[in-house]
Amino acid sequence: MNDGAVKSAGLLGLFQGARLTPTQRRIAHCLVEHAAKAAYLSAAEVADLAGVSQPSVTRFAMALGYSGYPALRRELRELTVDEPGLPAEQNPMQRAVHAETEHLRRLGERLHDLDEVRRAAALLIGSRPLPVLGLRAAAPLAAYFGYFAAKVFPGVRVLDEGGTSLLDRLDQARADGAGAMLAMVLPRYPRESVEAVREARAAGLAVVAITDSAISPVTEHADVVLPAAVGTQLVFDLHTGPMAMAMVLLQAMCDAAPEPVQRRLEEFEATAARRHVFLA
Repeated sequence: MNDGAVKSAGLLGLFQGARLTPTQRRIAHCLVEHAAKAAYLSAAEVADLAGVSQPSVTRFAMALGYSGYPALRRELRELTVDEPGLPAEQNPMQRAVHAETEHLRRLGERLHDLDEVRRAAALLIGSRPLPVLGLRAAAPLAAYFGYFAAKVFPGVRVLDEGGTSLLDRLDQARADGAGAMLAMVLPRYPRESVEAVREARAAGLAVVAITDSAISPVTEHADVVLPAAVGTQLVFDLHTGPMAMAMVLLQAMCDAAPEPVQRRLEEFEATAARRHVFLA
């Protein structure tokens, strides 16, 4: 792992394990997303950037064990890495895509250590059925994961609709033998998603969460958190990183059970060929 990856991991490490209020989580998320700039701003400027009061920034620093924001800022300056320079002629669309490549680069560096991914895979492959939660913006990601996972793991159930039936479907999965749940929880963090994760834990399910940051609201309710940054430079978020993380997790699940996975893949290919499902 290079020096930049170490510093990024250290920045998240400042916040992990701390009991933060929703306002404080908002400040922490702002610092992670805008670390290179925020590390050189005053408490008042950080407050403006996060949309909170200046005293909230001071209380946030003290909640992390610092005497005040200046002490935290000194730590941030040591841990943050400036973003690579962008050519002046790049338009906003190019800059947004460039930022995604940077997110993927950092994700690739973090995956040098696969312990958490493998731990998540071990929890999920033993669950029959396997509920996969993804509401609102995370629904397409849950469906994408579920489409491929169902080819090699029986009993994958995508939970992509909220409302009064969501917890009923979760109860049914638990009654049918589910021991774990995969939750995709992305900004703006639907309340129903966090409540469903909380209910799953209360029912005895292990929870693996794919989310945008180690300080998202779902982390305190999950057994394993796999963070992947979300692009924020366009009107609507880009989810390239979380999608990559989802497929990395699925690969780890396949690696953990190679023989049954290979058998099911061969069965699927034989069936698809017999039915002429694909043109190529």
